[in-house]
Amino acid sequence: MKKEMSGWLAIIPILTLIGAASMSVFVWKAGMLMPLLIGVFAAALVARAAGFDWDAIQKMMVNGVSRALPAVFILLLIGIIVGSWMASGVIPTIIFYGLSLIHPSLFIPVVAVVTGIVSITLGSSFTSIATVGLAFMAIGEGLGFPAGLVGGAVISGAFFGDKLSPLSDTTNIAPAMVETDVFAHIKHMLWDTIPAFLIAIIMYWFVGNTYAGVGAANSDVIDGIKAGLSDLFLIHPLLLLLPVLTIVLMMLRVPAIPALAGVGVLGGVVAVLVQDTTVSQIIQVMTSGFAVDSDIAAIDSLLNRGGMTSMLSTVALLVIATALGGILEESGSFEILTRKMMARVRSTGSLILTTIFSTFVVAFASGAQFLAIVLPSRTFVSKYKEMNIDTKNLSRCVESAGTVGINLVPWGVPAVFAAGIFGISPGEFIPYAFFVFLVPLINVLFGFTGWTITKKTYSIQREVETDKGDAPIWVK
Repeated sequence: MKKEMSGWLAIIPILTLIGAASMSVFVWKAGMLMPLLIGVFAAALVARAAGFDWDAIQKMMVNGVSRALPAVFILLLIGIIVGSWMASGVIPTIIFYGLSLIHPSLFIPVVAVVTGIVSITLGSSFTSIATVGLAFMAIGEGLGFPAGLVGGAVISGAFFGDKLSPLSDTTNIAPAMVETDVFAHIKHMLWDTIPAFLIAIIMYWFVGNTYAGVGAANSDVIDGIKAGLSDLFLIHPLLLLLPVLTIVLMMLRVPAIPALAGVGVLGGVVAVLVQDTTVSQIIQVMTSGFAVDSDIAAIDSLLNRGGMTSMLSTVALLVIATALGGILEESGSFEILTRKMMARVRSTGSLILTTIFSTFVVAFASGAQFLAIVLPSRTFVSKYKEMNIDTKNLSRCVESAGTVGINLVPWGVPAVFAAGIFGISPGEFIPYAFFVFLVPLINVLFGFTGWTITKKTYSIQREVETDKGDAPIWVK
C-alpha cells in the first residue's frame, strides 16, 4: 500500500547522490557512473519504503530513460560528426585559420562571442561545443591559454546561445510547461541573459589579458602546428562550407537527428573526395574516432578525438540520470520536497529563490536538463498563478538554473559531455564559466528587488462540493 513519504525520507536519494559524488570526486577518483547508480538504488529503496512494488519502480525508470532516447541518438551523431569533420579537414581548417587570425589579447572574449552566435543559430549548445568549441580549445592550446579558461568561455557562449535560440529544445520546453508563449519567454529572458553575458565578456577580457603575453610568445609553436596541419590535410576555405551548411539546416528547422546525420555523412564524403581517405577508414573514424601519429605531440593532442565510442560514457550517464529522475518524479519524492519549500514562500523574492533552489536540487539529483526544467515548472506553476505573478517569470527562472546553471554540476550531462569533448575534467572549466554563475544570481536579485518581475492576474479555478452529493463543480 502506497503511503505519503516524509520529507526526511524524500531527501535521502539526493543526499546519498551528493555524498557518493563527493566521495568519487575527492577520494575514489572513479567518475560519476557509480555515484549516479548508487543514487538510483537509494531512490528505489525509498520508493519501496513508500509502498511501490518493484514492477512500478522499474516502470518509473523506464519512463525516465525513454525521455532521453532522442538525446542519446544526438550524442552518438555528434561523435560521428567530430570524427568525420576531423578526417575531412574541416576542424583542422578552422584551427589553422583561427591560429592565423585571432590575436591573443582578444582570444578569450572572441571564443565566448563566436560560440554564442553559432549556438543561437544552431539552437544546440552540444553541437556548438563539439564543433567550433573543440576548434577553439585546440587554438587556445596552441596560443598557450589554460584549457579550463578556454573551456569556460566556450560553455558561456554555448549556453548563452542555447538559452535565447527559438530553435533550442529547452527554450521551447520551458514556456510550454508553464503555459506561456515561447517568444514572450525569450523576450523576458533578455533581461537576465544580456547583462550576464556582457559582464562575462568583460571578465574574460581581463582574465584573458593575463595570458595574452604567453600566446604572443608562442609564435614558433603556432607556426609548427600550422605547418603540421598543412602536411596532414588539404587546408582550404571551401571546407568551411560544411559548418555553414549545418547552420543553414538548423535555421531551416530541419529536425536535429536527420540534420546531424546528414552533415556527419557529408563529412565522410568530403574526407574521401578531398583528403584521399578510404571508405573503410571513414567508417572506423565514425566508430572509434580520428587517430593520427604525427610525431608532434601538440597536433596529436588536438586531433585524436571523436567517434561514437567517445560518447558512450556520456550516454551511460544520461541513461542512469534519467532513470533516477523518473523515480524521483513518479514516486512523489521531489513533489514532497518542493511542497514543503513552497509552504514557506511569502514574497516574490522568496518564490524566485525557492524556484531556482528547487531547480538546482533536481539538477544535482539527476544531472539532466529536461528534468531540471520540467519538474519545477510543473510544481510551481500554480503558485505563480496564485500570487498573480506572470508564469514567464517561472520559465525564465527554470531556464536560468536548469538550462544554464546545471553546468555547475560536475556529474551533470552537459558538464560531462563538455569534459569529454575538451579532454579535461569539469572541475577545470566550471570556475571559468562566468555566465553560468551570473544568470541565476541576477534572477535572485530581480526577485528581491522586483525589477523586471511581471505581474498578471489569473482566474484560479478550485473544486467545490455540491450540497446534493453530485459531482464537484469548478468555479473561478
